[in-house]
Amino acid sequence: MNPIQVGVLMGSSSDWDTMQHAVQILQDFGIAHEARVVSAHRMPDDMFTYAETAASRGLKAIIAGAGGAAHLPGMLAAKTVVPVLGVPVASKHLSGVDSLHSIVQMPKGVPVATFAIGAAGAANAALFAVAMLACHDAALREKLEAFRAQQTAAARSMSLPPT
Repeated sequence: MNPIQVGVLMGSSSDWDTMQHAVQILQDFGIAHEARVVSAHRMPDDMFTYAETAASRGLKAIIAGAGGAAHLPGMLAAKTVVPVLGVPVASKHLSGVDSLHSIVQMPKGVPVATFAIGAAGAANAALFAVAMLACHDAALREKLEAFRAQQTAAARSMSLPPT
């Protein structure tokens, strides 16, 4: 079995609707990963332990989804050198804009790559993690290139109705 390379974290199980899109991409590319709920607010000790042990456990990236207060990505980034990819999860009240603002405004020295709100952001965060791993893995790079070529071919095959 391959060692886990990417952690997918969410602040609560309700974030799964969004974060499952990241997991699906990782599965499609055969990337060993784990998906967990680790709340920055309800489980801070667990979150700190996760972040502090991420590098020694071999993680190469952490995809962290968070809605509402969206502290999870920034708090993880403050406690690990493993790259953190933040995914804002849409909230009931502000449609995820609050989460986006919270994640993207990390202070200098606490970098979090921030992606779009919702499913597209989760998928793109996973593709970004794949691209990072592909820098050191020729077979994975070939898979990513094939994926991108398929996207291009699909876009080219779209036809518009006659005018």
